[in-house]
Formats: sequence, structure tokens, C-alpha cells
Amino acid sequence: MILLLLTLLIGYLICSSFTWYGDELIYRLLQPIRNNIELFVIFMFFAGFVVFFIYYWYKTLGYLQLMIEATENIYNDKEGYISFPPELGELEQQVNQIKVNVRNSQKAAKEAEQRKNDLVVYLAHDLKTPLTSVIGYLTLLRDEEQISESLRRKYLAISLEKAERLEDLINEFFEITRFNITNIHLESSRIDLTRMLEQITFEFQPMLAEKNLRCILHAPPEFQIRIDADKMQRVFDNLMKNAVNYSFEKDAIEITVIPEAEQVRIIFENHGNPIPKEKLERIFEQFYRLDTARTSKSGGAGLGLAIAKEIVELHGGKIRAESEEETIRFEVSLPLA
Repeated sequence: MILLLLTLLIGYLICSSFTWYGDELIYRLLQPIRNNIELFVIFMFFAGFVVFFIYYWYKTLGYLQLMIEATENIYNDKEGYISFPPELGELEQQVNQIKVNVRNSQKAAKEAEQRKNDLVVYLAHDLKTPLTSVIGYLTLLRDEEQISESLRRKYLAISLEKAERLEDLINEFFEITRFNITNIHLESSRIDLTRMLEQITFEFQPMLAEKNLRCILHAPPEFQIRIDADKMQRVFDNLMKNAVNYSFEKDAIEITVIPEAEQVRIIFENHGNPIPKEKLERIFEQFYRLDTARTSKSGGAGLGLAIAKEIVELHGGKIRAESEEETIRFEVSLPLA
């Protein structure tokens, strides 16, 4: 607007420097302006203000329309990035980053939903197999009156084993709600970590014996740490169970406690078939199952390691997995403060 007024003023001064005659057209045009120069300046100022206001009004509306379209574009399935005028370059970067984050969240939600759907299929399969066996053996015991005592005991033992398998699957399924991250509350106290690990290795002796495994514990005596004992035992139980399930027979599982200045590292190491890198990266996801064959002995709902990760992180620690050739290692790091 100031530029417009300056242009008019310069034009007026230029025109005033010439001599104009009454019969010339330019004289007839400029004479009324000269006679009413104050009103003309006021009019031009007002007109310039109106033009300025309308221009920036529509420009602002244009920006708002771009924002509305960008907001709609964030949540739709269209590919590509959102473009803004150069003067809104910083805003363009932020909006595109939001779009990327939303896409990643939507993708993660879809994958989680798919894993839940797969879980239903897995559970239906895993529950049906032992249930069918239990019904079959119990029916046989009911109908075959002449069955020998040795066979009777054998069938009862198999039925009990399958029933216990059913119980394990159902218990693991209920972990979905029991160990939801929003419901976990730590009740920490000082405990003897070495004693806890000794107790866990003792409780797993029957499972170790089935595969002729040994468990070797390397830990300093009476090592104290402040944790939620019940929940952390759940973590170590899961790691121990995985080590047993995926170990070669007639081998050893090693548990090593390494105290450091600000943390303690607890390492579970066993020897078994290597875990592919793509599976290793997803091993702590909920409902992700390492055993795609869903074998009855090692298959589960895929919740154990996901729950272990949540509990460790609530303690301010970290958990990670490594697989080098036939050595599988799970490491838990817990702060000492």
C-alpha cells in the first residue's frame, strides 16, 4: 500500500513538471485530482487498505484451506507427501512427519490385530489337540473293561499330561489381561537375587531331566537388589522355560549374574538351532510365536517374552536377545539404584 502511494506521488510530481494545456486529455484527467488532492490521497489510501485487506484475507483463507486438506490427507490412504507454499516450508515438514507417524501407528495396529486373529487360530488348534487326546483316552478307559493295569496307568498319565497342557495354554491366554501394561503395579523390596535364581533352577529340575539338561548358575553369593520379586520371577521363569524348550538335549543352560557399577546383568545362555535375524527382531512382540510349527511342548500364545519385556522396562531395565550360530543368549539389565 505504501508502494502504491509512493508511485502515485512520483507520478503526480512528474506530471506537474510538465506544462499542460486545457484542450489536452491528460490535463482534463489530472485537473480534478489537483483541485481535490487531499480527498484523492484519502481515497487512494482507503482503496489501498481495502485491496491489502482483501488480498491477505483470501491468502489466509487459502492457508486455512490447505491446512484442512492436509489434515484430511494425514488420515487417508493416499501415497506421497503433503505440499505447502515455500513460506510454509517448516509447517510442511511437521505435517509430513505427523503423516509418517500416523501411518506407522496404523500399520502397527493392523499388525497387532492380525497377530490377535492368528492367536485365536493358534489357540483353537492347540486346545483342540490335547482335548481330543484326553477325551479319547478317557473314553477308552471307560469302554475297555479288560484293559491291563499297565495300559490303564499309561493312558491316565497321558490324559493328565494333556490336561496340564490345556491348563498351561489357558493360563497363558489370561496373561493378556493380567499383565496388561496399564494394570502392572510394582511392589519392590530388597531380595537376594542369587537365592531367587537358585530356587528357579531347582523348580525346573523335572523339565531339565526330560531333556537330560544341566543348569549352571554363576552368581556372587547373597547378591541384593531392589525389585518386585513376584513379577521378576515371572520374567526369569519365561527365560528359563524358553532356554529349556529350545535347547539341544544332553546339554547345559548357563545363568550368569554380572554386577556392574550402576546395573546388574543377568544372562541366560543355551545351545540350540539358530534364531533367524528377522525373528530375533520381533521376538518380544505380543502374540509373536517363534515356533511356527506350534508344537505342543514348546508352543504358546506368544505372550511370555512380551510380558517379560514390559516388566523389565517397568523396573527401568532392558532386555535383549542374541543368536550367534548355535548359541542363544537372553540378557536382562536392571539398575541398582
